[in-house]
Amino acid sequence: MFTIASNFLFNTNHEDSEECVNDTYVKAWNSIPPKKPEYLSAYLGRITRNLSLNRWHGNRAKKRAENMEMLLSELSDCVPAPQTIEDEIEGKLLTETIVMWLETLSQNDRVIFLRRYWFGDSLATLADACETTPNKMAGHLFRLRKALKKSLEKEGITI
Repeated sequence: MFTIASNFLFNTNHEDSEECVNDTYVKAWNSIPPKKPEYLSAYLGRITRNLSLNRWHGNRAKKRAENMEMLLSELSDCVPAPQTIEDEIEGKLLTETIVMWLETLSQNDRVIFLRRYWFGDSLATLADACETTPNKMAGHLFRLRKALKKSLEKEGITI
């Protein structure tokens, strides 16, 4: 959970990451009795990610964070952002379509995509893990985003 928080806060403040982890435990403690998550680790990861993004937005109001804006802008070219209730409902279709698209990928591509856009790993981190250069990793991610966009358009989801 600390790694997720650090990735989305770009290691700018160790205390912010620790606080997101602590807030995750509190939020999970308060929500689990009525809810029973199927996968606790995924449930905690999602809470941590959401809290970290909220913290980042709060910090961003104070100062600009170029790394996060770049990460989010990479996906904005192929995934529309929900803005109305109708768009939110269509977001469920979007989610299902993305999950189906992820299932068509090789395990390696799926892991790379999720590590970049769910866990917020940097290009350098991904490149090291895959024993390649950041430039080649950026190109690979570009092709994955292009394939995602094509898949979404095929399903009638427009950007």
